[in-house]
Amino acid sequence: MKIHPTAVVDAGAELAEGVQIGPYVVIKSDVVIGEDTEIMSHVFVDRYTTIGPNCRLFPFASVGAEPQDLKFKGEKTELIIGRNVTIREGATLHRGTGHGGGRTTVGDDCLIMNYVHVAHDCHVGHNVILSNNATMAGHVTIQDHVTLSGLVGIHQFTRIGTHAYIGGFSRITKDVPPYILGEGSVEFKLHGPNVIGLKRKGFTEETVNALKDVFHIVFRNHRPLQEVLDEASAAFPESPEVKLLIDFMRSSERGVYR
Repeated sequence: MKIHPTAVVDAGAELAEGVQIGPYVVIKSDVVIGEDTEIMSHVFVDRYTTIGPNCRLFPFASVGAEPQDLKFKGEKTELIIGRNVTIREGATLHRGTGHGGGRTTVGDDCLIMNYVHVAHDCHVGHNVILSNNATMAGHVTIQDHVTLSGLVGIHQFTRIGTHAYIGGFSRITKDVPPYILGEGSVEFKLHGPNVIGLKRKGFTEETVNALKDVFHIVFRNHRPLQEVLDEASAAFPESPEVKLLIDFMRSSERGVYR
């Protein structure tokens, strides 16, 4: 363990072996930091924050601060960050609220770039990339392997499905289906399956082609949603990816882009 003499680390914080704390860092009590994590200069880590092993927090990141929610009354809530997470300069990640589940979470192997904001009660999956200035309101769920490009804004209570890719400057107000690529600053539009991303992740040609066919069945006509979902399900009954996409759309409470 290595702590710079100018850092302020509360005696109630738990630091594992190999943790490095840079100059002018402030770490409050009730913080847990895992093995070999590096906290660079001027980072602020507030109470009730858990940071997993092998993470890197760059200068002026702020994690675990109280939520920006007028209903928050100082109750004990948490921020939990997984392993191998990189949080770049100026990013802000807030704790949960008592009425929203009490917990904000970030999964393993995520890259959170400069000035990203992860609000209260958000849940970010594994292997997620949040590019510069991406901002989410409270209660947002981002599933595994999602990429948000720069300056994306996400409305509260919205879900982004697994392996989705969101283009820069997009404004998200409804659920985005899994495996889909979309963008739009005024009107968000779906352009098709995230083919390049899926191939990079090792999806088979058969799966990619099935998702292309499902995209045309579900998203390229004006028939009732349940009707086209039933058709897609019947056309690809053995595909777990198609089933996941259909289940995601059927479970949407906020409304889903189509």
